[in-house]
Amino acid sequence: MPVIALLVALVVLAVVLIGAVTGSTPPPDACGQQATEPPVTGIPATYLGLYREAAAEYGIPWEILAAVGSIESDHGRSKAPGVRSGENHAGAGGPMQFVSGTWTSFGVDGNHDGKKDRYDPADAIPTAANYLRHNGAPPKMRAALFAYNHSNTYVDDVLNRARNYKKTPTTPSTPTEATPPAECAEATAITAPNETIAKIIAFAMAQRGKPYVFGATGPDAWDCSSLVQAAYAAAGLTIPRTTFTQWPFGVRVPNNQAQPGDLVFFNSGPGTSKNHPGHVGLVIAEGQMVAARCSTCHPAIGVATYHRPDWIGTTRPLLTILRS
Repeated sequence: MPVIALLVALVVLAVVLIGAVTGSTPPPDACGQQATEPPVTGIPATYLGLYREAAAEYGIPWEILAAVGSIESDHGRSKAPGVRSGENHAGAGGPMQFVSGTWTSFGVDGNHDGKKDRYDPADAIPTAANYLRHNGAPPKMRAALFAYNHSNTYVDDVLNRARNYKKTPTTPSTPTEATPPAECAEATAITAPNETIAKIIAFAMAQRGKPYVFGATGPDAWDCSSLVQAAYAAAGLTIPRTTFTQWPFGVRVPNNQAQPGDLVFFNSGPGTSKNHPGHVGLVIAEGQMVAARCSTCHPAIGVATYHRPDWIGTTRPLLTILRS
């Protein structure tokens, strides 16, 4: 009988921690509003996340970046020469179509894997934002787009596509306003499965904009692993301190089953490998995580996409805690 009672208790606890709870309130974003970042018809989720992340970091509207990506490579889906390898007739390459000289001058290591790869959208999209900002965007958007491609027809096409993205039914139908602060623009839709995960996410979201300091444990600065440890602690749960010890702690789940509250791990940083990840983030929504990224990132702690080439695994610490 004691064994049966214990099993019943575990099942009840599983429902509380893991089961979806209808009506749970998502935590507000840094602007005090419910964050809404819906999908957009015709744009792959991975690319949309990268457009929005680059928009938050560089202050270029995501619709502009998406319009450029649509023209240049159909968001990476084009099979034209130069999109996935090599160069086209003009010497441009990658999903955002950069010539080598421009890439050398303005290329960004967007996924912080130590490489600047113009064929990797995680690098190419923030590079496009960086290049547009260098040329005067957003206040001088037409001039910046003309510098990107010396054609008024091209500029008009980008602006028209961007306006159409704004009008898509899946985007909020609110009046046009000035570009919000980056910390507001990066807020993402969050639907926490239960109150425990909502507490974890709410704590992590509240740390956005704080500095990244390796070895820091808060409250004024964090590194990647201390941030997620503290987020779990905010819900009364204990997980290990470092990325290297967090990786084997949680129950491994397939990457395509990542859900809010899970931890995503990356082959990034000193001493890391595919079996020894050195970077971790907290999943808050499909394709989105909160992470303490690096001391020179803007923001150092913020919302980012976890669909990166160096994403090597996902764990669910709540299952380990449940079984302990």
